[in-house]
Amino acid sequence: MPDRGPANARNRLRDRQRGRLRGLYVIVDPEHTDGRSAEDVARAALDGGATVIQLRDKVSDKGPMLETAVRINELCHAAGALFFMNDHADVALLSGADGLHVGQTDLPVAAARRVLSEGQMIGTSNHQVQEALISLADDVDYIAVGAIYGTGTKEVTVSAGLETLARIRAEVDCPIAAIGGINASNVAAVVEAGADMVCVISAVCRAADPASATRELVELIDRVRS
Repeated sequence: MPDRGPANARNRLRDRQRGRLRGLYVIVDPEHTDGRSAEDVARAALDGGATVIQLRDKVSDKGPMLETAVRINELCHAAGALFFMNDHADVALLSGADGLHVGQTDLPVAAARRVLSEGQMIGTSNHQVQEALISLADDVDYIAVGAIYGTGTKEVTVSAGLETLARIRAEVDCPIAAIGGINASNVAAVVEAGADMVCVISAVCRAADPASATRELVELIDRVRS
């Protein structure tokens, strides 16, 4: 596996936090909550056992977005979970988030590091093995791989599939999150292919009972790992 570089190149807090990057990772997007607030859905997901929550907000102004991020961050920390902000490094910093998630065409990792505090983590979206290797060289804290299955929560998505997930698992030594069309019917195969974290949006955020949907997914993930 590629060398992640000298230990002194990484913050010790990030190293400790990286060990918590496992389990169910719920992305809360106000466009995909069926009219419920992002905060309410995040609370339900945490009640169901989610270990990571990400706020992905493509529609709000920065002021309201920051207010929501602060509230969800507080909920996460009270529940012993991690909170990530999508795209907006400034909101991640000001909300006290545990980290930032960026896509391939978003703020570059090196630039984001200049905005974030030393202990905040960064994860990236990756569709191919080469992208994942570049992310690893940028010293990201986790790599998201997708789309594993078809998804309706993004207008444009690139297919990765279980085979790419397994290939990336064989090449990298940092936590891996799988995303895209994952639900109770296919989550076991995703974990078996090497995902440390399973990212979902619709399977929880559009469920009639987000807490129960989260609980079911967590139980399925735990069953594969037991």
